[in-house]
Amino acid sequence: MTIGIKQKTAFNLQPIHQCVPVTFHYDVHFTTGLFRVDNPLLAQVVAADVQTSPKQAIAVIDSGLLQHHRGLLDQLAAYTKRYGDVLQLGFEPVIVPGGEAAKNNPGWIEQIHKIIDAVGLCRHSYVLAIGGGAVLDMVGYAAATAHRGIRLLRVPTTVLAQNDSGVGVKNGINAFDKKNFLGTFAPPYAVLNDFDFLTTLDDRDWRAGIAEAVKVALIKDASFFKFIRRHTEALVNRDRDTMQQMIYRCAQLHLQHIAGSGDPFEMGSSRPLDFGHWVAHKLEQLTDYSLRHGEAVAIGIALDSTYSYLAGLLSRLEWQRIVTTLTALGFTLYVPELAQAYYQLADPRCLFRGLTEFREHLGGELTLMLLQEIGQGVEVHEVDLSLYRQAISLLVDC
Repeated sequence: MTIGIKQKTAFNLQPIHQCVPVTFHYDVHFTTGLFRVDNPLLAQVVAADVQTSPKQAIAVIDSGLLQHHRGLLDQLAAYTKRYGDVLQLGFEPVIVPGGEAAKNNPGWIEQIHKIIDAVGLCRHSYVLAIGGGAVLDMVGYAAATAHRGIRLLRVPTTVLAQNDSGVGVKNGINAFDKKNFLGTFAPPYAVLNDFDFLTTLDDRDWRAGIAEAVKVALIKDASFFKFIRRHTEALVNRDRDTMQQMIYRCAQLHLQHIAGSGDPFEMGSSRPLDFGHWVAHKLEQLTDYSLRHGEAVAIGIALDSTYSYLAGLLSRLEWQRIVTTLTALGFTLYVPELAQAYYQLADPRCLFRGLTEFREHLGGELTLMLLQEIGQGVEVHEVDLSLYRQAISLLVDC
């Protein structure tokens, strides 16, 4: 006897709809003397994890930091000894070069992976990254790709890292002459900002991080931009309290955007927080990274603000306020690389190749953030290169 069964073929099977909601929690702390034995903050952050203790960790440290904080290694050793019931270092701290050198050499990723393997760290262990934004980016990428993710504790030590790159969810390294070509979206376990590290920054690094504050103020908070304008002299003169206020508000605005934009991992083509960054990323590469990231961002802000003015989006008065504020902060707003080969789009030295690279990095259509007024950004999907050339010409005299 044959029983009739209606056969289903693959082409008429209904899709299985899957939704995986994921919530990330991490705190950004502000302190001084993070590694003093009488400051329990780091130990408290780790102890809040109710899994087994003590936690195993490795530390990766920016070599530039050790030039100015020679006792840091001894402090770290004393700290982990004092709080050994909570946190233990399974290996001597790894010293890596600061700046883009950390992101341009993939060998550092391999070395960190080898140490993670040799020490036997697991996904409930920690990688402690101490340094500037580039070092945090590189170490974060290494931590995110070992065991598909080891907990990352970030200790940003520059203005730019404390108010911007160190508080977000991105990690990455450079490849194929492109900024952050390889990377991950992986939130840190926690961020610990120690203001004491800022006291030894040179003037370039002190100033460079202010560019990211100007950026987020221009697209999100006009009153914050007024604060920066009103306190420009104090910032230039390295007033610590003013810088702390600026860092806190800048970090707050960045975190609010990441949590509230609806696209924390940039699945779409919009990336408002990268106002001015298509220029910055290309200029860094064109100048062989002689420009600090923040210095390149300042130029990108100036260029995109000038374009916004020429395109009729931004008033002349507000454009002038932006440019004069950036120059008063000490930024140079023109470098020769802006104009070289800017009529030859196929030339690798052409700045406008950065538009294509920026679109590729985001995916989808070209989406740039411009300004329609201070505190209010507007997205556009096409640009007039002749206006950008005019904008470059205007910056020559700034």
